[in-house]
Parts: sequence; C-alpha cells; structure tokens
Amino acid sequence: MANQSRRVAIKNLVAGTAALGTANMLSSFTTPEEIKSTALKGNINHSVCRWCYGSIPLEDLCVAIKKIGFSAIDLVGPKEWPTLQKHGIFSSMCNGAELNLVDGWNDKKFHPQLIKNYSEMIPLVAKAGYKQLICFSGSRRGIDDETGWNNCAEGLKQIMGLAEKNKVEIVMELLNSKVNHKDYQCDRTAWGVELCKRTGSENFKLLYDIYHMQIDEGDVIRTIKDNHQYISHYHTGGVPGRNEIDETQELYYPAIMKAIVDLGYKGYVAQEFIPTPKTNEEKLVSLEKGIKICDV
Repeated sequence: MANQSRRVAIKNLVAGTAALGTANMLSSFTTPEEIKSTALKGNINHSVCRWCYGSIPLEDLCVAIKKIGFSAIDLVGPKEWPTLQKHGIFSSMCNGAELNLVDGWNDKKFHPQLIKNYSEMIPLVAKAGYKQLICFSGSRRGIDDETGWNNCAEGLKQIMGLAEKNKVEIVMELLNSKVNHKDYQCDRTAWGVELCKRTGSENFKLLYDIYHMQIDEGDVIRTIKDNHQYISHYHTGGVPGRNEIDETQELYYPAIMKAIVDLGYKGYVAQEFIPTPKTNEEKLVSLEKGIKICDV
C-alpha cells in the first residue's frame, strides 16, 4: 500500500498538481495547541516529504512546520516552489525531472527523455537557489548489475557537466525491492556506491533512505559510517509499516541520527513516514514527535 501511495504521489508531484485537499482549511494550523514553537538543537537540518502530508494544503503545511521549528520540504516541484518561497521554506530535495520510479537511468531507452528533462530542470533548480535533484535507477526488468551500472553511468555522465556547472547534486534514492518497490535495481548501498564511482562526479550522490535500507540490508549505522562520503541526503520511516518512527518499530532513530551528526553531516534529514492519525492536526503532532526524536 505504501508503494502504491508513493508512486501515485510522486507522479502527481512531478506534474505539479498533487491533490492537496483544499477542503477543510484548518485555521488551527496557525495556532495549534499540539504544535508549539520549540528551539531545536541545530545539529540536524530537518525536512519533511511533501507526499506524506498530501491531505494538508501546502500553504498550511508551510505554516505548521515553521511552528514546529524547521523550514524545509522534500519532493516539491517547480510549480510549488513559489509557495515555499513565500513562506521562507527551502526545497531540500527537488523533483520533477524523473519519469517515475520504475523507468530510470538503468535502461537506455529512457535516456533521451531523461537527459532532456534533467537538462531543463538543473538550471531551474540552480536559479531558484536549490541544491539537490532526485533521480532513480528504475526497475531491473532482467537487467543485470553490470549492465545497470554501465547504462546508468553512461546516461548520467551526459548531464553531470551541467550539474557541476550549476552546482546541483543529482541524487539517486536507494529503495527496497523486497516490500515496496519490487525489482528496483538500486536497492543496496553497495550498488549505489559502485554507481557513484563509475559516474565519477562529486555532484552525483545517494539518498540513503533508512526505512528502505533497513528492509533490504540492515546494519544501518555501520553502513552509513562506511559509505558516508557517497551519501548527501537521508529519509526516515518506521520499520515495519513505514509509519511513525517511535517506540512501535524496530529502529532506534536517536542512535542513527547521532552517528550521522558525529560524521559531520551537514545535509538534510527528511521525515518520510506515513502518519497513522486520521485528522490533519493529529498528523502534524506525529510529525513534530518524529522531528523531536531525530533532533539529537
């Protein structure tokens, strides 16, 4: 269900027309009792993935996260950047150039469209003052590792010069292929690291999704320590279920966040769990709790 939800949400965000649910505009977002301004410690740059809170109008989400005490949102496309800028919110991971999660750089037949999309998007990201643009390997569809690496590197090299010129990082997300994204090729840290080496650019990095990598490989802290130079962004999520990152699941996020901080990481950590409450006010309470858990 989480797989399907994210695919639909990403598709909508790419088009810049995500269903934001304009009904029930909640005035309580501006003065919620549950969300009070708190001084975060400043060791982690916090963010949140837009698609997880699609029922909340973006204007209200911007106001709410500033109340919590942070000011960044992941996975927002160009059509919604003006709303972020209006509220002083940073687009910590841009999207809008990818085709989808299954048709990616590992298959040469998608290269012409991907190269066109990224060549157009990279300058827009830079002009807006943003730094990172997401990409995906795509599904294997019988493509072996060697062919996948070679195809990805061949295609990515055709946009990396432009990315370097514009000081934009192209960031490939690690997704699990066991539960949510069957057949996805970049489903192990080692696979992504090898692609970084073959692409050969400091502007190509990995998005280490803690939820996904716990499912497919585990050993999260050791893996992060061994490969941190290739990682420029993090996502969270509770395992199992991809819900709240609290005591109901198997990962202990304070220890993971401490390891990231100790490595000198200065990028963003975006909450990407699906909140379980039904109301928007309660969803924001879950978000605030997740931020506090990660604020080491």
